[in-house]
Amino acid sequence: MIERRTIPYWQRILFGVFAVYVALLFLVTMLLTALYVAICDLCFREPRRTAMVLKGYRVWMGVFLPLTGCRIRIRGKERLKGRGPFVVVANHRSFVDILVMTPFVPGVNKTLAKKELASIPVFNLIYRAGSVLVDRKNPASRVKSYEAMKEVLQQGMHMIIYPEGTRNTTAEPLRPFQDGAFALAIETQRPIVPAVLFHTEKILPPGAGLYFRPHRIELHFLPPVSVEGYDRNQVQELKQQVFSLMKQYYVQCLQQPHWNKS
Repeated sequence: MIERRTIPYWQRILFGVFAVYVALLFLVTMLLTALYVAICDLCFREPRRTAMVLKGYRVWMGVFLPLTGCRIRIRGKERLKGRGPFVVVANHRSFVDILVMTPFVPGVNKTLAKKELASIPVFNLIYRAGSVLVDRKNPASRVKSYEAMKEVLQQGMHMIIYPEGTRNTTAEPLRPFQDGAFALAIETQRPIVPAVLFHTEKILPPGAGLYFRPHRIELHFLPPVSVEGYDRNQVQELKQQVFSLMKQYYVQCLQQPHWNKS
């Protein structure tokens, strides 16, 4: 975890000032995007509505990220193009992950997202439009969201899930995975595509306060993992297989020379 006390004082000042610019830019571009999403809500039905909303998200992040100095490099996107739908599972280290995954996963998709953020005015319109919301503390909400995710896949859309359940603020490459994504994949017989994000915690570190540091973002899609032949009794086996693949890939990338340089 990158904590506030580990960030040099001069960096906190410099990137704190920059964070004010980023916040204003985010607000302005968010308002324009929210207007577009509202129009899509009125004019389209699923899955066309989500497809149109995603076009707006892609324009939004295509403008916002470069203007904040964040370059993004994507590897393996051909593994999803024109195929699927897939259950896409990604690691989670920063709020920036959400801004990156939804627009840059090829194809139409929705994300399993925490219900708490849906209460933020204006942002909630954008957040709800691209998400299946869940209150993790409410068993009834978890059941309802699970059924909604099955419907998303049935409509031909990818389902993006962060199986760690919350942001990883530890020194470990990944937090232990929860079962939901893997049970969903087995029940719907949809392949899993592991997605590995790098460097987002350097841009917007958890617990750093007013801070935003430009850095390149890496988003890598690994080969699909087939669930053919798996049944509900093998959720743990599938979960461990995907966990091991993602952890091994993450560690191998970080060991490459100059990997952490901007």
